[in-house]
Amino acid sequence: MRTVSKRELNQNTAGVLDAVTDAEDVVVTERGRPRWRLSTTRESADTLQRFERDGRYTPPSSAPAPWPQQPGGPEYTEEEVDELLADLRGEH
Repeated sequence: MRTVSKRELNQNTAGVLDAVTDAEDVVVTERGRPRWRLSTTRESADTLQRFERDGRYTPPSSAPAPWPQQPGGPEYTEEEVDELLADLRGEH
């Protein structure tokens, strides 16, 4: 991603706009801080494609991990559950 200053954009607008391509955006800075992003219009790109290009979305895996057959975790008796609920409610 190319970076140009606001002044450079002002002085060489056509050159900066020529640097904007489908594959590369140009960031315009003001006082050394990024302020604007120049990019081409992409009529065919839908929202998810645009988010993926910007790094804000990752498509789901084509082979996700299987769900566990038995959920893990401790097993409680009825008395232990009643005691935990009483503690949570503040009933001592």
